[in-house]
Amino acid sequence: MRQQQSIYHRAARREAGVSLTGLIFVLAVLGVAVVFAFKLIPAYMEYNAVKDAIVRAKEAGGTPREMQVAFDKSAGINDVSAIRGRDLVITRDGGEPQISFAYEKRVPLMGNVSLVIDYAGSTDPSDTGAGDARPAAQ
Repeated sequence: MRQQQSIYHRAARREAGVSLTGLIFVLAVLGVAVVFAFKLIPAYMEYNAVKDAIVRAKEAGGTPREMQVAFDKSAGINDVSAIRGRDLVITRDGGEPQISFAYEKRVPLMGNVSLVIDYAGSTDPSDTGAGDARPAAQ
């Protein structure tokens, strides 16, 4: 009987669970991560909508102004507010038009703390990051 109790005590000492403090800390970290995700996902979705809109604008073709208007229509459907058609850089290297963009998105996190994200993209398959796709002064 004594030996059996000893076995149970040793097994109980080896078993360890999560303390209440540890659980609260893990839940707090997960909560902060979820809040950040909820704030950052819309900015990323808007960036994907901009990439889709420049592809549609390129497919529409025409003059640079017509491509800007096509972009604005597509961006309006997807509720894009970070960039407009006039902000696009449209070039004609080799006869085929290429559209690129670059913009900065500020995402307010809490209080006076914000996260700044630089987005850039291009329809040019050889362009790896839209380089300096800032629009020229008009």
